[in-house]
Amino acid sequence: MNPTYTAVATSSGRDDRAVTSDGQLDVQLALPKEMGGTGDGVNPEQLFAAGWAACFATTLDLIAQRQGLDATDVAVTAEVSLVPAGAGFTLAATLRVGLPDHLSGEPGNRLLEAAHRSCPYSKATRGTIPVEVVVE
Repeated sequence: MNPTYTAVATSSGRDDRAVTSDGQLDVQLALPKEMGGTGDGVNPEQLFAAGWAACFATTLDLIAQRQGLDATDVAVTAEVSLVPAGAGFTLAATLRVGLPDHLSGEPGNRLLEAAHRSCPYSKATRGTIPVEVVVE
């Protein structure tokens, strides 16, 4: 494997800090209130959702450009949920995509399918967690 880029981050858990090796990200983590925590910090699911939303939107835009389409007004909201599973949890996700009017219908659907096939986050989760892509 010869990666183009590798992100490196270190943390000691959900109630500690997460810091990237280059210092660009240094956040306080906290267990969500819904899980008995203080909620006084971000949680890993929020970070994953932010990364997935950004990656999916960028992938969608790149594919649109290759097809001669304008996707600059697309907005992606990723919802990443912790779902009880046995003694622990698993993840589930919904990607809510706001498409401009000129991408409604079949052109937008084809673009979403292509982005979901190509986005590295979508590839990494394919077949391991339920993911729903919704046009809004």
